[in-house]
Amino acid sequence: MAPKQKRGEDTTKRLLDAALDVFAKGGHEAFTVHAVVAASGVSLGSLYHHFGNADGLAAALYARCMGALLDDLVASLEGVRGARTGVAALVRAYLRHTAAHPASARFVHASAYASFLPAHAGAIAASKQDRLAAISEWLRPHVKAGRIVALPEPLIEMLVIGPVAETARRWLAGAPEIDLDEAARELPERIWQALRRAPRQRPPGLRRRSRRKDR
Repeated sequence: MAPKQKRGEDTTKRLLDAALDVFAKGGHEAFTVHAVVAASGVSLGSLYHHFGNADGLAAALYARCMGALLDDLVASLEGVRGARTGVAALVRAYLRHTAAHPASARFVHASAYASFLPAHAGAIAASKQDRLAAISEWLRPHVKAGRIVALPEPLIEMLVIGPVAETARRWLAGAPEIDLDEAARELPERIWQALRRAPRQRPPGLRRRSRRKDR
């Protein structure tokens, strides 16, 4: 790597690290370019050079935080062959990541309706594409084999991630009734039951007629 490129990457990392720290301490209200510059020791001109503006900085931080979460989800599927086991692994990986990286997870959830997301939707989608594709590729054979219900992939994603994301969001918001350890014990099987494809059962009368025919 060329020295100039290395310096650029180091500066970007310092700014993103500082941005997350500023958010963790003061929330979105404290998340300003001036606060990030002060926390990072990097010049305002350098921040604008790398990110364009405050929204660009926020979008880059969102992409990094979301990428780290998706990396953990993808890693949880490595070497896992069973559909039920894999679904449980995804659920527990999401909850573990939330517990281990609350500031990062909180930024992702707090940014759900942020104004910077639409303007940078293309870049954010591109940063997630390969990771989401890896999860879809793992799920697809199980859907084809009939182990997981045949639904459009976005709906399958909602069934797997939706309940876990809402649990994480409430825990991050300080809801006293949410315990992530309990969620890790209870949610995997509940979510699996929503995803598994129930075996086809013929009407009782048809089964009786079939048995008579076989005699």
